[in-house]
Amino acid sequence: MRYYFTLTVVLAVLWLGLSGIYKPLLLGLGVVSIGLVVWLAERMEVLGAEHDPAQLSWRLAVYWGWLVWQVIVSNVAVAQAVLDPRRIRPTLIEVPVRQRTRVGRVTYGNSITLTPGTVTTWLPSNGTFAKVHALLPSAVDGLRAGDMERRILWLEGKG
Repeated sequence: MRYYFTLTVVLAVLWLGLSGIYKPLLLGLGVVSIGLVVWLAERMEVLGAEHDPAQLSWRLAVYWGWLVWQVIVSNVAVAQAVLDPRRIRPTLIEVPVRQRTRVGRVTYGNSITLTPGTVTTWLPSNGTFAKVHALLPSAVDGLRAGDMERRILWLEGKG
């Protein structure tokens, strides 16, 4: 029950923060939407100790801040590569996946894909190697350095 309450609170705060309009109709639609999402999450059996929104707490905000900065830096690098195509060296690499939870592995794969110039093409269900397509050598170096992987381990509370 705690997980449903936490999910409801997180979704309500997100809805209110992103909407910025507090008219009765929109608040009602927000309540209905949040109720539907919580009901679907319960039906799909995706809530539990591994998926508790409160588990990530303040670490998630810190990680998002770092990820936004990485997206900006990568955007600049890809824009420079578009202007000078000689920089582009498409590569398919394997990077280790040490996250133990499904949420950690999916967060890692999605974070790689959100960063311009890289795409996760395969993510294992166990902790082996993910396949990533990288457009630039700097992206390959960044992935091999493992900074993103370490930050997600920290986000999971394991690093």
